[in-house]
Amino acid sequence: MLARAKAILEEAINMRTKGLWNLAVRRSQEAVELALKSALVWVGIQPPRVHDVGPALRENAGMFPKEFAQYIPKLASISRTLRAERELSMYGDEESGVQPEAL
Repeated sequence: MLARAKAILEEAINMRTKGLWNLAVRRSQEAVELALKSALVWVGIQPPRVHDVGPALRENAGMFPKEFAQYIPKLASISRTLRAERELSMYGDEESGVQPEAL
């Protein structure tokens, strides 16, 4: 799972380089999701089948080594933010009619 996250992150970097911002956001969210799910698997937790795994990280913070656990609030925040941005990067802003490529 972590290897897939790394491959997807490379795709996100490529999309950013090409100026395809909406696709870079989408792939970044996927990379973070997979990386955090692999962290849950690392400590023996079946990851939830949702895009934002921040709550699962917080609920199980005590199972992680202290060196990792100290970053859980930040990682959970990143996961939540990217999950929200994922929707805009896919569908655009439906209220204003702005297409994803224009955001």
